[in-house]
Amino acid sequence: MEIEKTNRMNALFEFYAALLTDKQMNYIELYYADDYSLAEIAEEFGVSRQAVYDNIKRTEKVLETYEMKLHMYSDYIVRNEIFDDISKRYTDDAYLLEKIAILSSIDNRD
Repeated sequence: MEIEKTNRMNALFEFYAALLTDKQMNYIELYYADDYSLAEIAEEFGVSRQAVYDNIKRTEKVLETYEMKLHMYSDYIVRNEIFDDISKRYTDDAYLLEKIAILSSIDNRD
């Protein structure tokens, strides 16, 4: 499994998990976050390995579709880059750094 894909799926899951069904959440979390194999997930839920595979592939597409429409993850990345740039350039501006800290806490960056 590619580390980049795993990281992306975990990030998209963090943003869009509440929009998934319980089964989708369980399978994706076990597969990507907990590094379960398809066979382990299938055994856990009493289904075939193919059923788990199909569900995970469909859910990956669902997560990518949510991101394509809502842009929550990509917007988060851009905001982080802007915050980091401003923080580096204006290290002596206490007011600005305080406002960045507030915005960062809203995004749970800390």
